[in-house]
Amino acid sequence: MGPKPKPKTIDEYLAALNDDQRAALEKLRKIIRAAAPAAEECISYQLPAFRLDGKLLVAFGAWANHCAFYPGAVVEDLKDELMDYDISKGTIRFLSDSPLPATLVRKLVKARIARNAALPRHAGGAARRG
Repeated sequence: MGPKPKPKTIDEYLAALNDDQRAALEKLRKIIRAAAPAAEECISYQLPAFRLDGKLLVAFGAWANHCAFYPGAVVEDLKDELMDYDISKGTIRFLSDSPLPATLVRKLVKARIARNAALPRHAGGAARRG
């Protein structure tokens, strides 16, 4: 048996998860979509992600013992509001039975949109990572 196929869509990624992880990440996906309706779904670094105006907005994923939300540098910007969570650079980890509150996810997504909008664009059209 060879390596697992790489997901090409968020639906493919979610289909490979257990029921609890899938439910938690479907909820997160729905909140992100509502907070950023113009964002496009994609797979980035083999994780479900959203892009807006050609820039990576946020990503999420499931691991053996937790789920994770990747809103980038806004984790540092809002670290005082994230003190109750397991965070590291650009990452918020949570358990599938204790998902992130919708109000927090919306705030993180909106902060990321604002941060991305302020980023300069490099020659060739690529935005700086932030």
